Order: sequence, then structure tokens, then C-alpha cells
Amino acid sequence: MSALSSMPPSRRGSFVGTPLSQPPSNAPSAAPSRRGSFALSTTDETPEHSRPQSLAQSRRDSFAASPLFRRSSTAGQIPPEGLRRRLEGLSKVPPHLGDIGPRPSSHPDREAVQQRETEFVGAIDCGTTSCRFYIFDQWADIIANYQIEFEQLHPEPGWHEHDPSIYTREIDRCIEEGLKQFKDKGHELRELKCVGIATQRETTLLWDKETGEPLYNAIAWPDARNAANVRDLRARAEERTFHTPDGEIVGEEGIRRLTGLPLSTYFSATKWDWMKDNVEEVADAIEKKTLLMGTVDTWLVYQYTGGEKHITDASNACRTLLYNLHKQDWCDELCEFFQVPMDALPRVVSNSEVYGVFKKGHPLEGVPIAGLIGDQQAALVGNKCLKKGDAKQTYGTGCFMLYNTGTEVVRSTHGLVSTVGYKMGPNEPLHYALEGSVAVGGSSVTWLRDNLGMIEHPREAGKLAEQVEDTGGVYFVTGFSGLFAPYWDMRATGMMIGLSTYTTKHHIARATLEATCFQTRAILEAMSKDVALSAAAGGGKPKPDGNGERVDGVKGEDDQGEDPAEIRVLQVDGGMTGSDVTMQLQADILGIDVRRPLMRESTVLGAALLAGAALKLFGWDLSTADSLAKVNRLDVSVFKSQITDEEREWKYAGWVRAIDRARGWQTNSGHG
Repeated sequence: MSALSSMPPSRRGSFVGTPLSQPPSNAPSAAPSRRGSFALSTTDETPEHSRPQSLAQSRRDSFAASPLFRRSSTAGQIPPEGLRRRLEGLSKVPPHLGDIGPRPSSHPDREAVQQRETEFVGAIDCGTTSCRFYIFDQWADIIANYQIEFEQLHPEPGWHEHDPSIYTREIDRCIEEGLKQFKDKGHELRELKCVGIATQRETTLLWDKETGEPLYNAIAWPDARNAANVRDLRARAEERTFHTPDGEIVGEEGIRRLTGLPLSTYFSATKWDWMKDNVEEVADAIEKKTLLMGTVDTWLVYQYTGGEKHITDASNACRTLLYNLHKQDWCDELCEFFQVPMDALPRVVSNSEVYGVFKKGHPLEGVPIAGLIGDQQAALVGNKCLKKGDAKQTYGTGCFMLYNTGTEVVRSTHGLVSTVGYKMGPNEPLHYALEGSVAVGGSSVTWLRDNLGMIEHPREAGKLAEQVEDTGGVYFVTGFSGLFAPYWDMRATGMMIGLSTYTTKHHIARATLEATCFQTRAILEAMSKDVALSAAAGGGKPKPDGNGERVDGVKGEDDQGEDPAEIRVLQVDGGMTGSDVTMQLQADILGIDVRRPLMRESTVLGAALLAGAALKLFGWDLSTADSLAKVNRLDVSVFKSQITDEEREWKYAGWVRAIDRARGWQTNSGHG
């Protein structure tokens, strides 16, 4: 398959309207027939083409006997829409949904099975550049979906804004189109039992509680206008003592011990610091005490409940620099430092509970909103990384790796952030994670398209890249807004180095894809070091399970090899994973297996799982992975490294040199 040729919608990218990809031709073969286990016997896993002809023929004849059948690309022959409900007596459709087993995707009449279901879960994902609405069944098969890109505002260099009204307007368009698909398949709105919401994090909104109108555009998470504010805040912090679980600590380190975060343009409170000083309407609202603050999740719930609910969840709250990870609530000490009125902040809730219902007159009127989570934590849940030691990477506009640390806050000393993972209900424990963030991932590919005009569609970057064996010595540091983890250098710049007369657009495209892969390796190395230190501080290695495997998913100090990370397998999702060449580059640069599921919309799936679990649908219990055994079991492609350790280290050494040259470039001298 050509790279990016079947890229799915990006979580934080602009890869829109393309179908889910199929496994690459060089990937391990798929599991035995995805059709056979339901058509004949639950124990018969032999592919149809290898069975005796009489068995295969008998499966076809039951539908072929009717003149109503038509061909389907998914499996077998399926009657037309509107007639499937009349075929419930056919032996191919079991009398009870419970008889279907764990994989309806493999049923020979999959759509007929879905027709008989009466309970579904919806999910909204509001990303950085696009939004989408999905409807899932109990197996996480997609019943309906729709996605739309929305306008990005860049009024000044380094600025990145959204019109707040665009979120609900475009999401509602997605909902209307998704419901149309849903109803066209014979279902009714009452069968949609609940909706979960996943959102971009850190993006900051302010509005007036009397008018409900925004006081300024939403400042998006990549926005770097507040660099001067961060320098001032860092200086102010050196004059403050913060009360942390480790004692009284002065300066930025005290903030980091409370929040798990560094002072950075990335996080919400530093964006707030700019708005309170530069937006007159904000100052007026503070004086009138009508100010309301929030992130995108807060805004959406406020709008969809008609202003009744002003809430956020812990996975979004912890990205503001105002949330105490240890007390699991807003921190009055930090609010005082950032001059944030605490009465303007939303109430912090869990990720899985009923918060309210969609307001009267909305297309989803009366449907409960039952899941609320930040997009990267949603992908952690959607990838079923629910045990300590599970890790995932999402490739979207940016790239985000999360490592589940269980109920323990693991403090990073290698440039990562400690963050909330999820809280599965009001009375459930809070789970934490280590996170490494790459500011520029899929957006580097759209930069090739929109700024350089080198390609017309993101998939073409992969096509160009696979036409050359290497980058010809070119490295591309995509530091458009500085560098995030593990470098945290907001003075770093974007830089392409190693250019020569030999360089072509093919080399530049390949270097663009490699940039994301190299930054992922840097994060994985930092994560491995933090996990090893935490394990050592905890009194030794994590205990093995009954099979002798380590339950935390990492190797111990005595079995570290030459791999760049101690995580043996990386679970991946997001738009860029649709590119085979990118995933192969990632496996080569990491030296470990990269596992890519066929259905890679893990963010919306995570939001749906949280909502369904809140209503106790389908037996979903997110405290145990076993209850999700039947969820999203479609084919997985595994990419393995195809280069030597020597070549891998040589390539990475060049990346480190390039990073060193890009760091600290932005100065006040007028020369950078």
C-alpha cells in the first residue's frame, strides 16, 4: 500500500474524509477468516477459501436462494436496506444478540446484525483542526460517523486562535449528518443512549455568565504569544514559596511539584495571564464578577446544556497549571499566583458519569452527556491502556505519548510531565500518567501542503518519501512554536539542515516524517528513565505476573538491551498512522514493534466507552479490561525494525546534532 493512501481522520490533523486503511501488504497475515466463526460454528476458524467446497457453498446458498441479495464489500451477500428486519428468521442471523459472540465484524451479515441492535453510544471529538461525531455499537463497530475541518486563525506570527462559536456549529453539522446515516439504517434517536465528549486540551476560553458570549477568541494550545508572560511568571515564581508534598519549594520547581507541569506557553494559565493583561472585556468581567473560565470541554458542556453546567474533568483541569495533582482539585495557592478568580473556574468531575442532557431544540435533545475527557487521555482509554505500564502514542496535529502509572504520581526528571490519566467514576480512584508531547506532528505535513505547496494532499508526503532510500543527510527540526518534551525550549526554531544540490522534495518529505519519529524516540528514552527511577525508588522491580511477564510492560535494570526504550511495543493511533512508510520509519528509529489497529479512531472510542460505562451499558466496566474483550478486535498491523542497531544510532546521532543547533535560536538581538 502506498503511504498515507488510506489515512483515517486525524485526531489533531487535517486528514479528513478518507476511509480506514487496510493492513499493509507486508504485514503479518490477518487472523483466520473474520466470517467463518459465526456462519457455521464458534469453533470453526478455518478460512472459507480453504474449507471443502460444500461448506463454503452452503453458506452462500442461504442468501443466494433469495432474489433480494446484493454484494457487500464487508462479507457475504446482504439483502437491501429496509428488508433486513424481515429476514430475522434466517439461520445466518442468530435469534439473540448474545448468540453472536465477541466479534460481530466477522458475521457474514454484519449489517443485519447491527440492524437488530437497539442500544448505541455516541461520541464527539473536538480536535485542533477538525471535529467529528461517531456512533458505535457494543463491539465498537462504527454505525455512523462524520467529520469536518474548521477554520484556523493566525492573526500574528506564533498566534493560533479559534472562533468559539465554530466548535458547536461544526459539531452540530457532524451530528446531523451522523444521525441521518443512523436513521437511514433503520434506527431511531431513542436508541442512542448517551454521548461522550473528548476535546483538545489547554485551549483556553473566557466568557460572560450573564450573556453567555465569549470575551475573546479561544487561544489554542499551540499558541506561543505568551512567551514574555512565561518569562515574567518564572521570575515572579523565584520570589514565591510553594507548599508541596515534598515540603516548601521556591520557584518554578515548586509549581512543577504541585501540578506536574513546567511553566510553558503550552498550558492554560499562561494564556490566561496574557488575556487578563491585554483584553479589556476580560478586565470588565472580572470587575463585574461575571467571568467564566474553561477549556473546550467546559465550553461545549455549557453550550449543550443551555448554560446549566459549568464543569470540567480532571484530565483537562490538570493541564491548566491551576490543579493540584495530589489534592485532586483546584489549588488556591496557584490561583493566587496566577491571579485567577476561583469562582470563575468550573467544577471538576470524573470522566464517566451523567452530567446533564442536551438542551431542548438540539438534534440530540434529551440524550445524556455521560463521558468527558481530554483527547489524549481518551485515546489512552480507547486503546484499552487500563493497566499500569500500558502506553500509547497518538499522531495528530501534535503527537502525544502517555504511559499509565496507575494510582501513583510519577515525578519526571527527564523533561516529561506528570498528568491525570482518567477517573472512571465519582467514587473511583484517580489514575495518573507520564506524558511526552511533540508540538508538531501531522501539522508538519500540512505545512508542506499549505505553506510550501509541495504536495496537494497529506498522503502525497508518504508517496514522495518512499521513493528515496533515505533523506540524503537532511534533518528537519519542526520547532515552529519551540520544542516541547523532553526539551522544553520555547526559544528553539524550526530548522532544516543538511541541504545540498543533491536534495530533492523527496528527501524533504522523508525528513519531515522522520522528524516526528525522532522526537518520539527522545520521549520514549526519557519515559524509560523516569519509569526506571520510579521503580527503583519504590523498592525494586514491579512483580511479574503468573506467566513471568512484567506487569508494568517495561524491562528491568538487568535486562535492558540496546533498544532506545524499555517499552517493548508501542500502540499507535491517529491520522499519521495511516502512512505505512511513517510507521516503518518509526519502528526503524525506535527498534521496537509498532502496533497499528485497523480502527484507529481511539479518541472518539475512548469517549464512547466512558459514556457507555456510566450508564452500565453492554457490561462495560472500565475498572477491568476483561469487560472490554469484545471491543475493537479488528485486525492489527505490526511494523518491525528493518535496519541495524548501528544504522539506527547513526541516524539518531544526526538528529541530536540538529536539535542542538536549533535550540536557543530566538533572541532579542534581532538576529533570531
